[in-house]
Amino acid sequence: MKITRKDRTFFHLLLAPGMLILLLFAYLPMIGIVIAFQEFNPMQGFFKSEWVGLEHVRFLFELPDTMQTVRNTVEISLMKIVAGLVVPISFALLLNEARIVWFKRTVQSLVYLPHFLSWVILGGILIDVLSINGGVFNQIAASLGLDPIFFFGDETWFRVMLIVTDVWKEFGFSTIVYLAALTGINPALYEAASIDGASRWQRVVYITLPGILPVVVLMSTLSLGNVLNAGFDQIFNLYNPMVIGTADIIDTYIYRMGLIQAQYGLATAIGLMKSIIGFALIVTSYRLAYRYANYRIF
Repeated sequence: MKITRKDRTFFHLLLAPGMLILLLFAYLPMIGIVIAFQEFNPMQGFFKSEWVGLEHVRFLFELPDTMQTVRNTVEISLMKIVAGLVVPISFALLLNEARIVWFKRTVQSLVYLPHFLSWVILGGILIDVLSINGGVFNQIAASLGLDPIFFFGDETWFRVMLIVTDVWKEFGFSTIVYLAALTGINPALYEAASIDGASRWQRVVYITLPGILPVVVLMSTLSLGNVLNAGFDQIFNLYNPMVIGTADIIDTYIYRMGLIQAQYGLATAIGLMKSIIGFALIVTSYRLAYRYANYRIF
């Protein structure tokens, strides 16, 4: 089918609303980057605020909390990335072995549902379930003679809770990717292996895992771009001053500096540094994805 100039014009008109929204909400606000180099005063605006150059960047590296915040962000995000790869892959392999179709579809739908719930809702549920005073989990633990766990006050347990709940919320969505990859494996390979006497475990190890390896590599490399995104929504709705030492991440740090303490220039400088590093990580991840998984957008 030949595409005429009239068709191209129509297609461009279809793109126009989306491009306009992208321009208004993604590119136009980038003018605010100038705040990172000013002692910004909302009453004076961009043009009359005092210019301080790289003063905020220098001050950023002198703050004692900066490196701890970056360390928390990287540690939490890496643990989420690793768990977010291992759990969906394992679950997809187990679900792929199920032979009852209705059971397979029902389980897949159930584990997929938490993805659509916001952390505002889940935060309230987790507080009710894991609270040390009256929480369902600790009530069950007490009935079994176990000591209660202060999930929201103990720094170690709080981080464990962050990882577990994040994986629980998102692994169903990620499982779909690996189940789709599993459908691309030629069934004849399983039949041939079965005839040769291969067990179910051997078929998984020598056929299934190599078959989805390119997708695993792709998802692993693309996830590198999220190393500095440890999940603001989740942590903001769950953390408190008792666990801020191990739960404070770059995004919550920016929130406190910018909106709570009104240090707009410093908060913008932190966000700009994060964006620059994040951009470099995204470029690196796409290059690795192209090299090892032959993945390209363009």
